[in-house]
Amino acid sequence: MATGHTDPQRRERIIAATLDLIAEEGIASVSHRKIAARAGVPLGSMTYHFSGMDELLREAFTRFADHIVAVFDAHLSAPADRDQARRAVADLVHVLSEGSQRDLVLTQELYTLAARRPVYRQLTHEWMGRSRTHLEKHFDPDTARQLDALIEGLTLHRALDNEPHDRALTLEAITRITTPGG
Repeated sequence: MATGHTDPQRRERIIAATLDLIAEEGIASVSHRKIAARAGVPLGSMTYHFSGMDELLREAFTRFADHIVAVFDAHLSAPADRDQARRAVADLVHVLSEGSQRDLVLTQELYTLAARRPVYRQLTHEWMGRSRTHLEKHFDPDTARQLDALIEGLTLHRALDNEPHDRALTLEAITRITTPGG
């Protein structure tokens, strides 16, 4: 194996391996040893790059949140008016719910971790704030907050339902929340 001096991507591989293992086995099954083996690095690299599992998990979930916020940005940066924004949000729900099973599992693992361990709530709080910032480009802050929760719920329901609802129902729900007097 290469040393850290000749392996500048080692830290990134550790983070990626952490997220992969969490998605496959759940956070309770993740260990330094498993992550090192998955990343193809010596076990000592774990403590060289991260002070402990908490630092590694925070970094990994921060990277994951960055990824999801980028998906929000890709969908919500272009709409020019409220109707286009509604359609973009509907597209976002369907992309998230029909997309990567890995992303769905990682989202739920992070939420569970934050529910059990308050230190991780700040990470989820920041993630929600960043998502709402994208929504606030098109909707007032209260509506953006409600819409963010709707996106989470509809995404989860569509992803787990044996017969997911169609795009028309998604757009109807979004329209109800984003129309004054909805």
